[in-house]
Parts: sequence; structure tokens; C-alpha cells
Amino acid sequence: MPYNTYDDEIVLIESQASIGDIIKIECNELYYTGMLMPRYQYTNQKNIVIKLHNGYNVGLPIKEITKIQVIKKKSKIDSISYSIRKNDAARPKILLLSTGGTIASSLDYITGAVSPTFSSDDIKKLIPEISQFANIDTEVVFLESSENILPAHWKRIAEIIITKKNLQYSGIIISHGTDTMHYTAAYLSFALVGFPIPIVLVGSQRSLDRPSSDAAMNLISTIQFITKYKSQGVFVAMHHGGNDDVIACHIGTRVRKNHTSKRSAFQTIGGKPAFLINDGHITKNTDKVFNHKYEAKLNLDPRVALIKYYPGYNPELLEYVIKCNYRAIIFEGTGLGHVGNILYKNIKHANEKNIFLGMTSQCINGFIQMNVYESGRKLINLGITPLNMIPETALVKAMWALGNSHNIQEMKKIMLKNVAFEF
Repeated sequence: MPYNTYDDEIVLIESQASIGDIIKIECNELYYTGMLMPRYQYTNQKNIVIKLHNGYNVGLPIKEITKIQVIKKKSKIDSISYSIRKNDAARPKILLLSTGGTIASSLDYITGAVSPTFSSDDIKKLIPEISQFANIDTEVVFLESSENILPAHWKRIAEIIITKKNLQYSGIIISHGTDTMHYTAAYLSFALVGFPIPIVLVGSQRSLDRPSSDAAMNLISTIQFITKYKSQGVFVAMHHGGNDDVIACHIGTRVRKNHTSKRSAFQTIGGKPAFLINDGHITKNTDKVFNHKYEAKLNLDPRVALIKYYPGYNPELLEYVIKCNYRAIIFEGTGLGHVGNILYKNIKHANEKNIFLGMTSQCINGFIQMNVYESGRKLINLGITPLNMIPETALVKAMWALGNSHNIQEMKKIMLKNVAFEF
């Protein structure tokens, strides 16, 4: 989206500068020369952004600019243009849904803040290479930072996907913020089990407008995976290492974000990524067969708590959860699946209130084994169900199971059934 009629456009009109021109700006007695960049929706109209000769962008506050001089007008070669290929019936068709996150964000070069600004159509334009592999349709679901995405957002995504089932897409890509992407992937894995085409969530650790962004490689490799390996399933595709050689495609219920900022932040827990994509070559690392019967069950009930036990945990906190009408509690216990005996009384109370109680482990790898120690056996007798799942996946599955069952007994059967390779 070009500049709107805001402070920045007024200044640019007065200087006769337009997008793609090489301009020289005097600001605070310093001079900056570079290409005038477009401002996208929601970004700060009180700044002007130019791309310097070294490839980096800089934002300059309009109120501190004293002079703008056009050095060179844009030409067909210099202008910012998008060489998106026209649709070709011979190429497969893919739907790109945008939900926000870093992959749809830009950097405010004044404040240093990153916020969602790019729609799926913007992403398509900013990474024109993706159009050589497939015909890309785009649609914006919402533009949210991933920490703002709630269970209601998960359901909205699933509802839109269902409407696309018979439109002959080879696959569906969801651009998503990385912090909670594995939660969304887990829900879609349960809600849309057996969906006939692959659903791949893609994010990036660096915003799309930064030179170090991993967005392009993640997206291109995802499209190659969809077009070359026709598989069912919900996946998360992100960098596998520190460079741009390999992209990992993780099963949606077995993946979590294990690093705050590395491009290879996502890992499959308890095994290797299901697929690796290297320059279009697909390597399958799993013996799992993705041929489930399609059954859409979108209902969910968010009245589920995830409680991480630690030495000194206050039992009154657990009691408060019980009083708040939660219908399920997932414990993130220590080791093989334990919590201290200080909570036994409250756990007994929760069981008497007919609340589902599940146990996972804080350990990254390994299995829940609650029969090994006496404390684990006591917890089982108090009504806790061992769950060999990632805690986040167990939380999401409990919400989904609660929404698709009539009572806690039925919910427990669902929780113990391996629905989407979550065990």
C-alpha cells in the first residue's frame, strides 16, 4: 500500500519525491542518501523510511527533516516493482492465509518495534519468487501478533479452511506468528484430522522487510513441499539450521518453539522432523502414514488450565482454578510425571468435582512413567491420567476433547486416543 495522505505524503509531495526515487535527506544536520521506501498500512506516518546503499533501512522523523532533495528519479530498472507471474493452469494452486505475526510484520525504524502490517497479498508481492512454483491465492483472516491469538481465532481459521475444501487447492499455507504457532497447529491437527490436502503453518523469526529475514526461504520451501509431496496432515515449516540450506517440516502435534530468536527455533520433540526440504528435494524422516479419514470437529471449550508445578507452588492457586469452574487441568509435572504431596488434597478435591486431570512432564524428551515411584502411583489413584504429549499439545487437545464430549469419562477416552500422532 503506498503512502496515504498523511504527514509523510505532504512532505514528499512538496519535495516532488515518489516511491523508488533516490533521495538525499538532511536531518539533524546529518545527510542520508537512499531509495525512498513505501509505507504499509498501520505503520507510522510521521516517519520516512529510505533504503541505504548498504541494504539497510533507516527511518527518519519528519519533524526533524530540514530538506529533501531528489537525486535520481525512479526508472523501470530502479523502481520498486513486483514481478509476480500470471497464473498458469499448468501450475498447482495454493491458498495463502495470513493471520499476522513476524512474517507479516515490518520494523518501525524510529522505535525499533515490529508489528503486523502486511496482508497475505503483500507477502505475495514482497516475495515474488513464490509465484514461479504455484498459482497463489491470498486471503487475510486477521492480522494479530501471535500472543494475541485465542482459541476463538483457531476456530475461525478452521472454519475458513473448511470452505476451501472443494476448490482444488494442492495445499493451504497459514502465515502465523511463531510464539504460539504450535498451539494453532495442534488445534488444526485435531479439528481437521484427515483433511485431504496438507495444511502448513509458516512463520519467520525476522520481519519480512529485514535483510536477514527467513520468511522467503520458509515460504518457498513450504510451497515446494506441498507441490512435490502430496500429503495429508498439519505441519509447521521453519528453518532447520542456522543457514538457508534446509527447512524442517514438523508434525503439528509434536513440535514446539525451543528458542526465542534463532531461525531454527522449532524442533520436533521425541524424534526428527517429519520432512526436510533442501533446494526442492524432499526427505521423509517418519514412518507415519498420513491417511486418516477426514472428520471435521471444530468445537472446543477453553476452560482448561495448564499448571506448571515447582517447589513452593501455593496450593491455593490450584484451589482457585477449581473454584473458577475449569473443567480440565493439565499438570506440567517434574520428571516422570510428579507433583509434590502438598497438592494431593487439592487434586482429590478437583477429582471429586469431576474435573479431568492430566499429567505431562516438564522434561523436553522422554516418557511419562507414573508407576515407577510411589508418588506417581498415588497421583494415579487420586484421578490423574498420564499423557505422553507435549504440555502445550495436551492443553489444546483437552480444550478440543472437552468441546467434543458430553462428559468427563468420554473426554478421557478421547484424550487417551492417538488422534493426530500426538503421542
